Amino acid sequence: MAARLVKRCTCLLREATRLAPAVSPVGQLRLARGAQKPLTSSATSSSSRLPGPLSELVEKEQVFTPYPERQEVDQLIEKATRPEELLELLGGGHCLHENHAALTLIQLSRLLSEKPKDKALLIQDARFRQLLHLVNSQITAVWHGTLVKLLRSLYALGLPPTSKELRSVEQEVRWRMRRLKYKHLAFLAESSANYMQEQDSQELLAELLVQLERRWAEIDDSRMLVAMMMKTGHLSESLMTRLEDKCLELVEHFGPEELRKVLVTLAAQNRRSVPLLRAISYHLVQKPFPLTKGILLDLAYAYGKLGFHQTQVFQRLAADLLPHTPSLTSSEVARCTKSFAFLKWLNLPLFEAFAQHVLDRAQSITLPHLYNMLLAFARVNFRPEREDPFFSLVHEKLGSELAGLEPALQVDVVWALCVLQQVLEAELQAVLHPEFHTQFLGVESPKDQSTFQKLLHINATAQLEHPEYTGPLLPASALVPRPSALDRKATPLQKELQETLKGLLGSADKGSFMVATQYGWVLDAEVLLDTDSQLLPLRAFVAPHLALPSGSQPLPPGAKRLAFLRWEFPNFNSRSKDLLGRFVLARRHLLAAGFLLVDVPYYEWLELKSEWQKSAYLKDKMRKAVAEELAK
Repeated sequence: MAARLVKRCTCLLREATRLAPAVSPVGQLRLARGAQKPLTSSATSSSSRLPGPLSELVEKEQVFTPYPERQEVDQLIEKATRPEELLELLGGGHCLHENHAALTLIQLSRLLSEKPKDKALLIQDARFRQLLHLVNSQITAVWHGTLVKLLRSLYALGLPPTSKELRSVEQEVRWRMRRLKYKHLAFLAESSANYMQEQDSQELLAELLVQLERRWAEIDDSRMLVAMMMKTGHLSESLMTRLEDKCLELVEHFGPEELRKVLVTLAAQNRRSVPLLRAISYHLVQKPFPLTKGILLDLAYAYGKLGFHQTQVFQRLAADLLPHTPSLTSSEVARCTKSFAFLKWLNLPLFEAFAQHVLDRAQSITLPHLYNMLLAFARVNFRPEREDPFFSLVHEKLGSELAGLEPALQVDVVWALCVLQQVLEAELQAVLHPEFHTQFLGVESPKDQSTFQKLLHINATAQLEHPEYTGPLLPASALVPRPSALDRKATPLQKELQETLKGLLGSADKGSFMVATQYGWVLDAEVLLDTDSQLLPLRAFVAPHLALPSGSQPLPPGAKRLAFLRWEFPNFNSRSKDLLGRFVLARRHLLAAGFLLVDVPYYEWLELKSEWQKSAYLKDKMRKAVAEELAK
């Protein structure tokens, strides 16, 4: 190994000694490319360790000359307003140093940034080819900052991927990658990552991302950090993780605009980084900086998209947005309403302002904005104070337009009207007609199954809440529950509720668990009581709420069906004991079907510690349900 090293050094010294007399005046050390990199990377620092003539040569001739003083040609390049002015510099007798050709190409790219036709003509120009050749011949002398801008400019000018000059610049960037400052790497990634993907420069892009990830600790500028998260974070999972860590370090220095950009970037990439979201939320609450309308809308969107709940942030967003409501466009109002609905955050003054905004712009609001707001209102079960004019406007706008919507969207809109108790007979008929609903029978995709589930709820609304409705309805075969309706992992509350009820019932025939009804709702448990509140054998009696027949005996006079419904944390509006619209609709349907409801909300169940307390709680709930029925 040592012999090979000595032999290589001997060859290197012999080559350097032979070339010494021919060194150019500007100080270029013309070694073979294989030997140039070790010499240029540490020429000044290690010259004292180099033996003999080579040491003297490196001390005498610097690898990179100091940047020359500004000349007249520099001003001409900067002030040029037409490509022709730049191309004329080649034959104008100007003294061009090694960076001038690169600067000229960069300026050409700026001037032609929005002129694709002129770019195509420029590439064919002989003077442009001469510029490329000049840069290629002096590429090793181009300064770092100019080099990365040059590569970006060549991409922007549309040079073909096979261009020798483009590949030469790319190769030079790869050779200098470790010596480039982090800001140069970040600039290259921000401005050229998309070009690299299009130009099939995957190796250069991969090396660039690796260097950015390895040197992430060098980031000390919030603007650079935010820009990298927006432009390059999606290209590398590990890099984005490093950027999030760095963001946690610098977040206290962020202004509202930086916070907005980080949140929108996380939302766009669907990255729910809880530590970072908590830190951003803290600074949004604690710092008194003003938030503009655009920032407020973007923050609401980001929190809604990521499903991250922070009460104090939502309170500030709602309070700051309320004064801006009159100046919002219909699109912004619909977008904001949808964001708060995703968060399950019902702020009554803000939602009332949104509803008033719709009424004030009744003539100009478009149908997409209107049904987006309708779906949002249904999710949080919000009915405005001026509901009559609001829903009159909804029905007027829908009118003949309902049939023109996508089938799944038609179902969503009618379902939302069912939740808000505002559906009309014509709207029920539109989605329950056989020609319409048959496209959703037997579907397998989760989205289509969700749409069919809503059709079951609409069918139940027509049966139970609209006695004057004459049809059509879904066929009996479509009402049979699918296996997927019960194929869900049991929650801790569900398991505990079933175990406690089994202990109360004593016999398996006295109750049923996980009962799938023909209305599209699943009961956690069902029991039957006689007039003395004694349990009856459930399966012996007819059950009209089931799609498949069960039992043959009619119910005894005065018998009562009890349905147990557990309500988990996600079933409620945020920081509220009010159920979401979907579950309010379920309660209405089951009450209309003749059930007495035993509600078991999570916040009451969590207070029960022993089995005795849980049993006593359920007994008391059953007695109250029966007593309320008798009191009517």
